[in-house]
Amino acid sequence: MIILTTSLTTQQLSLIPRNYPSAFTMDIRDDSTNITISYEITGAITLGNYLNFSNIFNPRLVENHFYDVELFTDVNKTNSIYKDRIFCTDQIIDQLNNDYYNLNDGQFTTYNGYDNTYIVIWKDKEIVKDNLKRI
Repeated sequence: MIILTTSLTTQQLSLIPRNYPSAFTMDIRDDSTNITISYEITGAITLGNYLNFSNIFNPRLVENHFYDVELFTDVNKTNSIYKDRIFCTDQIIDQLNNDYYNLNDGQFTTYNGYDNTYIVIWKDKEIVKDNLKRI
């Protein structure tokens, strides 16, 4: 899976296709809306077993959406050389530093002011709860 951002700046892609052309067509289909956008890629370079190229995704990719990507070497789009999935997120993901995608990032905050300690006092068979506050 390829991880991209919502940025309108150039984003680098590095992948291993069936063959290594310097120019091809890249189709990206949004799984949520089923809209496909085609990009003409020129100037791709091969480094080792990887095909490296850059692209500006305009219109902007949508946060938390999945996309299907397919590369074609012909204009009729019959010769597919690569298929994959793209996930779009603005979270910083770096598996080398154990920074993984967090589904609930920014959704919850923790409060560290007081703990949940209380005293139970039995008085005339009624329970009275009195919260303790630590100073």
